Amino acid sequence: MGSLAGKRLLLIVAGGIAAYKCLEFIRRARERGARVRCILSEGGSRFVTPLSLEALSEDRVYTDMFALGDESEMGHIRLSRDADLLVVAPATANILARMAAGIADDLATTALLATDKPVLVAPAMNVRMWDHPATRANLATLAARGILTVGPNEGEMACNEYGFGRMAEPDEILAAIEAHFAAGTVPRPLAGRRALVTSGPTREPIDPVRYISNRSSGRQGHAIAAALAACGAVTTLVSGPTALADPPGVCIVPVETAAEMLAACEAALPVDIAVCAAAVADWRIAQPAMQKMKKDGGELPTLRFTENPDILATLAAAGPRRPPLVVGFAAETTRVVEHAVAKRVRKGCDWIVANDVSPDTGTFGGENNTVHLITADGVENWRPMSKGAVAERLAVRIAEALEPRP
Repeated sequence: MGSLAGKRLLLIVAGGIAAYKCLEFIRRARERGARVRCILSEGGSRFVTPLSLEALSEDRVYTDMFALGDESEMGHIRLSRDADLLVVAPATANILARMAAGIADDLATTALLATDKPVLVAPAMNVRMWDHPATRANLATLAARGILTVGPNEGEMACNEYGFGRMAEPDEILAAIEAHFAAGTVPRPLAGRRALVTSGPTREPIDPVRYISNRSSGRQGHAIAAALAACGAVTTLVSGPTALADPPGVCIVPVETAAEMLAACEAALPVDIAVCAAAVADWRIAQPAMQKMKKDGGELPTLRFTENPDILATLAAAGPRRPPLVVGFAAETTRVVEHAVAKRVRKGCDWIVANDVSPDTGTFGGENNTVHLITADGVENWRPMSKGAVAERLAVRIAEALEPRP
């Protein structure tokens, strides 16, 4: 039997060029044992045909909310609740906005508003649309409601631009679906909680082609987001540029600069848990050059720095919107525990996870980590372990620290 044997998926195909990937998704989902039923939006029908979806799903494709036959044979309420999971792919900026606003003006959005089942979206859009504050706000709203997200990926787009906005590949979407169903078979001590995690480096521009950054790979932060999501938390991951795959079941908000990261974190509030694992640049160039700085044989350029916002301290001092548990990271090269103990007090956070990132440790960019958990009660020295194991242990400690939701 396949990994999705007996599972019923309602696939909602919205209007984007990535709709062609849905054909392969249906084929692979059925290979895994799933039954796939499709709703095809008017925009989606410009890219794939009902006949193609019917041939691969071996089921009727639904397009018109007001078709009498559809309503008598399979009402939109029943259609939306007959599935174990609703999948929106491609999830365009338009349908995400309509979902966030609760608009129900066609069969696809009506089914999404009427459902009482989990929903997974696979965003696909132009990079500028993906980066737009309106899209960011809509994704944060949907994440707060428990909507699951997979992707988007970074790469070339049909519009000849490059960046985040490519829909996740069919196998990535299926992996997220499998992770969702697998999570239902294990304890979820953070169910009903909301988590915010920062990860990766930030990039502070010098000019249009150069920037200041650091060696963070994002592996630890991404692993923490995945572990919290696996424990049931609705998790938003605000990440600087990395080469990592998006953790399944996590809402990803890609950023570049520290200022963008802070804005995304504040937009995600309120949350129950905030884990600041990103390696945020302490300084930025006060006035980045608007054009590429040229080496012309004259004097060396002078770069004037200014401090970046302190994301950890800001979240720890967020007043009534302060998360009940704020966890920071301290990447040190000397006197690791001593510096981390002082940092916890200075930043006003609850816990600090300290690690040694000296070059000979291999922590930055590596698979393993050796951490010390600093709390108000003292210091816990954890044995060396993989970053995934660190994340799982931290998620357990977080669940223990928060009282279970009634």
